[in-house]
Amino acid sequence: MNVGMGWDPAHVLGPEVLILSTHGGLRAEDGTPIALGFHTGHWEVGALVAEAARELKTLRAVPFAGACTDPCDGRTQGTTGMLDSLPYRNDAAIVLRRLMRSLPTRTGVLGVATCDKGLPAMMMALASSGKLPSVLIPGGVTLLPENGEDAGKVQTIGARFAQHQITLQYAAEIGCRACATPGGGCQFLGTAATSQVIAEALGLALPHSALGPSGQPIWLDAARRSARAILRMRQLNMGTSDVLTDASINNAMVVHAAFGGSTNLLLHVPAIAHAAKLHRPTAKDWIHINRQVPRIVDALPNGPGNYATVQVFLAGGATEVMLHLRRAGLLDTTARTVTGETLNTTLDWWQDSPRRHALRKNLLEQDGIDPDNVIMSPDRARSRGLTSTVCFPVGNLAPEGSVIKSTSIDPTLIVDEKYHHLGPAKVFTTEAAAIHAIKTSQIVENDVMVLICCGPAGAGMQEIYQITAALKALPFGKHVAVLTDARFSGVSTGACIGHISPEALAGGALGKLQNGDQIEITIDRKNLTGTVDFVGTLNGTMAPDVAAQFLAERGPRPDLAPHPELPDDTRLWAALVHASGGIWGGCVYDVDSIITLLDKGSEATASESATHSVTPTH
Repeated sequence: MNVGMGWDPAHVLGPEVLILSTHGGLRAEDGTPIALGFHTGHWEVGALVAEAARELKTLRAVPFAGACTDPCDGRTQGTTGMLDSLPYRNDAAIVLRRLMRSLPTRTGVLGVATCDKGLPAMMMALASSGKLPSVLIPGGVTLLPENGEDAGKVQTIGARFAQHQITLQYAAEIGCRACATPGGGCQFLGTAATSQVIAEALGLALPHSALGPSGQPIWLDAARRSARAILRMRQLNMGTSDVLTDASINNAMVVHAAFGGSTNLLLHVPAIAHAAKLHRPTAKDWIHINRQVPRIVDALPNGPGNYATVQVFLAGGATEVMLHLRRAGLLDTTARTVTGETLNTTLDWWQDSPRRHALRKNLLEQDGIDPDNVIMSPDRARSRGLTSTVCFPVGNLAPEGSVIKSTSIDPTLIVDEKYHHLGPAKVFTTEAAAIHAIKTSQIVENDVMVLICCGPAGAGMQEIYQITAALKALPFGKHVAVLTDARFSGVSTGACIGHISPEALAGGALGKLQNGDQIEITIDRKNLTGTVDFVGTLNGTMAPDVAAQFLAERGPRPDLAPHPELPDDTRLWAALVHASGGIWGGCVYDVDSIITLLDKGSEATASESATHSVTPTH
C-alpha cells in the first residue's frame, strides 16, 4: 500500500511516524482559498504537517498524515453551534486516539493543532501514547492588523452597533481587518493561546514553540525541529509517559497562573492528566498554586498594557516565563521534556541562546516595546499592579465552587484589592433571552445577570462571550455582574462568575433564584478568596443563616429546562461526564466510574424485575 501511494520501495522500511493535525479548509498551491475552514487557526497548519513530513523523509523516516478538524468558538458564539463546542473536544480526542491505534506500526506521533478544542483534544490524545514518543507542534498565532481591532474586540461589533456606537460601514470594514495573517490562533490570551503555552510547560512541545507567528519562517522551523525531536526520543527509548508526570502537570498549572491564562484550562488540564493516567488536579490544587504564583505576563485581555500574543512570543514566550519561575523556585526543573533533556537544561539553553536575544531586540526595535514590560520579574509585575488571576468563590449559590478571572474586573471597582457588589438578580434560562434583555435596555446599572440552564446538562456548558462582550459595550456595563453555570471565553472581561456548581439542572441553588433576589459578591484579589451568596429578596436582605435556610427551603423555578435544541450527542456527553467527576474532573469519560454506575443500575433493574415477576401463592 505504501508503494502504491508512490513511496520509494527502497525507503519503505524506515521508522513510521504519524502526523496528526486539526487542518481544515482547502488551499491552492499559492495559498488562496478553494474551500474555507471553520477558522484561521487550522487554515495553515497543513504547511506545518508538510514541513515536518519533509524533514522526516530527509531523515529516512516514513511519515503518515491524518486530520480531524475542529470548530471555531468565535463562529458559534451565541448560536446553537455552541451546544457542541465543549463536547466536541472529547469526540475529537477519541477520533485522534483511534487514528493513532489504527497505524499499529507507528513509532511516534506528531500532533499539530492551534485552537480552542482541537488543541486540548490533541494533547489528550498524545497524552495516551504511554511508552511511545509524541510531540505537540503548536499552530501559532495570527498577527495584529496594522490598522484595526484585535480579534477579541472585533467580536463586539454587533453589540456596539446595536448600541449605536459604531456605523454599519465601520463594522463591515473593521471586521475584515482583524486577521493580519491567514492562519494562527487569536491575538489574545484565550483558550487557544493558553493551551499552546500549557503544551510547552508540560514539556510536550519544544521550547519557544508556543505562540509563534503563523506562516513565518520561525513558525515552520518549529515543525522541522519537532520532527528531529521525535526521532531523538525514539533513539533515547523515551516515551510520552517520561514527559507527562505529576510534576509536569504541576508545572503547567504554575505557568498558567503566571500567564493569567484562560479559565477553560481548568477543564482541559485535568482532562490531559486523566488521559495520561495521572492525578487530576482539583479546585484545591488550583487555589493553592494561584495563591503561590505571581502573574508576570501582561497580555490581552488582562492588561494593563494588553500586548498581543505574538509580542509575548517575541518577549520570550513560555520559556522566558519559566526562567523567572525557576529563579523563584516555583518549578520542578527535573521534569523531562521532548527535547530529551530536563527542563533545567532547556532553560539553561534558552537563557544564553542567540534566538532569545535576537527576538527580544526585534520587539524593542520594531514595535518600540521593552520585552521586560511584557514578561516581567515578580517584583516588577507587583510594582505595576499585576495580581493573580483565577479565584474560586464559594457560598450558598456555589457550594461546590465557581470560577472568576479576578483580573478581568474593571480596576476602578477595586478598593484595597477587593471587589464588592450587592444587587438584584435578573434571571434568564437561555443566552438568547439574556442578549435580548441587554439589547432592549432591560439591564440597568447594579443588576446581577443570572444565566442558568447553560451547564453541561442544559447547553453543553456553552461559552457565553456574547454576554460579556455585549455588557462591555454598555456605558455602565462594568457595574453589572454575571453569574452562570456556563463558562467564559478567555477574552471575557467584567465581574463574571462561571462554572457555578452544582448547575441549575442538577439541583443547584442557581435554579432557585427569582428576579429581584438580592445577590452579594465579594472578591479579594490579594488573597484570592471570594463569596457569591443569596442574601435576600425584593423585601430586603437577611442575616446569612436566615438567607441560607430560606434558599434551602425554596423550590426550584418551574421553567428549568435544557436548551430546546440540545443535541442527543451532547445529552449523552453530559450524562457521561457527570458520572466521571463533572466539570471539576475535567469533563472527561472515566470509563471505570461509568461502568460501575451502569452495573449498579443493571443490578437494580434485575432485582426490581425479579420482585415483580414473583407470582403470589394462595
